Amino acid sequence: MIQKLINRDFYDAIVRFDLDEAAQDYYYKIMSTETERNGKMESIRTQILRTYCMLFCEDMGAKLGQIAGPDEVEATADRLYIGRPSFDPSHWYRMKYHFPVIDDDNYDRFAALVIADLNAGPLREAVLHNGDMLLVGAADPLYMTSDERKNQEIRTISIGVNEK
Repeated sequence: MIQKLINRDFYDAIVRFDLDEAAQDYYYKIMSTETERNGKMESIRTQILRTYCMLFCEDMGAKLGQIAGPDEVEATADRLYIGRPSFDPSHWYRMKYHFPVIDDDNYDRFAALVIADLNAGPLREAVLHNGDMLLVGAADPLYMTSDERKNQEIRTISIGVNEK
């Protein structure tokens, strides 16, 4: 059921969150929806934060099944790039989606944006049609030189899609 809820409408609601009260209502409705996971009821919010932690917080010592909190999301948000690591804001995920600050009020929305984009947003389309990927680079790219950004160790995040 989670795949049906994390869809393009959910992605669009997150992107429009600051502009539209209806988008906020839809976002909160989906995030609080309870679904069954491994025989236990969990909110979509919990599942998103667990998935985000699994994908992006592994090198921070995150344990299997851990839920990402504000500190983990804030520490990893600057590491996400679309296509290639650079300072270009259209490729630097956090800036592309206008999250200048990640804190207690919006960390779960940023995590939801990343997961929704991987599942149903333009990033999914870019992966399928252009070969772009979501890359996880080194921490704090703002403090890296251009050469350091180009030569950093990065890894791709696959959405496991076999569509043509």
